[in-house]
This record gives sequence, structure tokens and C-alpha cells, in this order.
Amino acid sequence: MKPRVGISRCLLGDDVRYDGTNKRSRAVLALGAEVEWVPVCPEVEVGMSVPREPIQLLAQADGVTSAHERVVLRGVHSGNDWTARMEAWARDRVASLAGEHISGFVLKARSPSCGPGGVLVHRSEGEATPTGRGLFAETLAAAIPGLPMIDEEALEDAQARVSFIQRVLEFDRRRQAGSMRPADSARTST
Repeated sequence: MKPRVGISRCLLGDDVRYDGTNKRSRAVLALGAEVEWVPVCPEVEVGMSVPREPIQLLAQADGVTSAHERVVLRGVHSGNDWTARMEAWARDRVASLAGEHISGFVLKARSPSCGPGGVLVHRSEGEATPTGRGLFAETLAAAIPGLPMIDEEALEDAQARVSFIQRVLEFDRRRQAGSMRPADSARTST
């Protein structure tokens, strides 16, 4: 049986991005023979339309955790706040994914919902720094400690791709054997 690996839907070629396009990835397609994909699109699943207004992370002291930042998730033009809806949806969806026994996740680089790191956090002064993590990726990492996660850009490197699939297989093996304890899963590298 192939391990189940979550993936940002746009990377499979689904036209779900804010502008109605996709980010089909050759590196992702190359892994398709080794895993069973479990497609997820946080923006669509939380209720955003296609096409839609782009969203961004904004630094805010009373916001939610995003890597080492506190942020809110807002529409770029309207300022609509998606933070609470995304947080609630992400908790439920990640619980569902854990129940589906995923053993890894391929995320869209730099996405305010999916980026595993290096996501721009905008500040009121107009500057932005690549110090955030997408809100869905943040929830995923917290809820399933040690879950192997990578973005499609890192998968372009052949060694990173091999390392990722090895970590997925090890995570899957340990999960199936029932040997994943919280302390063990926290040591599995992401």
C-alpha cells in the first residue's frame, strides 16, 4: 500500500488559485507513483471563490501564531478578515487528515495558507518580511508533530525529493506499527 500524502491541490494542476490558475509541478507529478495523494485547498474549502481576492498575512500583536510571528489573514483589497474561519476550518480538516492516516504533506511555497515557511508577513509601515508560515501549515505542524512537510520548490532538488519520500515511508511505517508516541513523533524531522 502506498503512503497517503496530503498535497495543495493547485500543485496537481487543479485551477483553484486566487486567479483561477494552478501551479502544476513536475516534481510533484514525479512522486505520484510512490504515494497516494490527498488533495486539499484551504482557501476553497474555507469558502473562498475561484477566482478570488488574494489574501495575505498581516502582523498583529493579538493575532494567531504563524512561525514566530503573530498575524491575521486578510483580503488584500477588501481587508476582510479570514483568520477565525481559517483557524476553525484548519483544526477540523487536520483532524480529518490525521484520521485518514496521512504520512506527509506537500505544500504550496509562500502561500499565506499553505506555505511551510518563508511566507511574507506584511507590516503597517508597508514592509514585508518572509518570516511567516501559512495558517493551515501552522495547524498541521502543531497537530501532527513530526509529519514530514515540504514545498514544491524544495522538491525540485532530487536529493530533497529522495529524503522527503524516505521520511514519509518511515513515518508511515512507524504509524502502522503503532510505535508513534508523542515524544517519538516530535523527533521525526520536518
